[in-house]
Amino acid sequence: MTITETPQGTRRLTTSKAMVEAIDQEMARDESVFYMGEDVGAYGGIFSSTTGLLDKYGPGRIIDTPISETGFIGLGIGAAVEGMRPIVELMFADFMGVCLDQIYNHMAKIHFESGGNVTVPMVLTTAVGGGYSDGAQHSQCLWGTFAHLPGMKVVVPSNPADAKGLMTSAIRDDNPVVYLFHKGVMGLPWMAKNRRSTDEVPEGEHVVPIGEAKVVRPGSDVTVVTLSLSVHHSLDVADKLAEDGVDTEVIDLRSLVPLDRDTVLESVRKTGRLVVVDEDYLSYGVSGEIVATVAETDPGMLRAPAQRVAVPDVPIPYAHDLEYTVLPRQDRIERAIRAVL
Repeated sequence: MTITETPQGTRRLTTSKAMVEAIDQEMARDESVFYMGEDVGAYGGIFSSTTGLLDKYGPGRIIDTPISETGFIGLGIGAAVEGMRPIVELMFADFMGVCLDQIYNHMAKIHFESGGNVTVPMVLTTAVGGGYSDGAQHSQCLWGTFAHLPGMKVVVPSNPADAKGLMTSAIRDDNPVVYLFHKGVMGLPWMAKNRRSTDEVPEGEHVVPIGEAKVVRPGSDVTVVTLSLSVHHSLDVADKLAEDGVDTEVIDLRSLVPLDRDTVLESVRKTGRLVVVDEDYLSYGVSGEIVATVAETDPGMLRAPAQRVAVPDVPIPYAHDLEYTVLPRQDRIERAIRAVL
């Protein structure tokens, strides 16, 4: 693994603290920014997404809501249309089913239906991901579903610095942005911690442009395209395979809408081999979109058939062993990489 010096002007923060820092800085900068959702006030968010903000900004800007996702997401849309910049937390992405009409038929479409005259500068933030025996209704990622519905930008940070930078960009964007954070990268003490969930985060203003992927590990033998917690699983596998002389390039998509196809294509042209790792469902999703991007551009780039490592088309099991069987963890990623080699 490459070791880099700690850059000037950074501190080590968890992903959750980096998110809170971005929200805090933007609320201080712009009085039109406010945050609302279930348990985001005195409790500080069940994933520590608003810790300390109620004391600083009060209940007028950190707003606890009833358990009525349709109601408070609709409220956020109305506030955005009237010129405010709400951040609305949907506790779990799985709950999109009870408020999809507000998300897709209103938040995503108002700008289009108004002929571009009305903007909806709103962030919809929500927790995704499995691995904790939360069951079928609290463990899905569903970012492929959000990305499939036009009218919304979709971002998925994998580490603390990107969590801060993408949140800042999302709040400032005049389009509705869906901001999806995986529980496994948040660095919460009561959950299984990923060792990279605490890392260097720039002080002060930090902006990560929406729509730019990042090569987080350069390599020459195989390209692994992934996002969120799967970035860390893929890096673990790449470090292990390096001992066998396999040089793996790992790309963190960071954004799904817009999707940085150029970075993916540049890498595959170099390596000639592609593995896509996605904790969303296999069919009709992100993994298929990445493979199609390569196939439609130049299938001759591939020296071996592409491999996809994703969740099979079944609900996420509650039983821990079964859950780990369907999730795209290190053992499945390693088998896929070895298959293309």
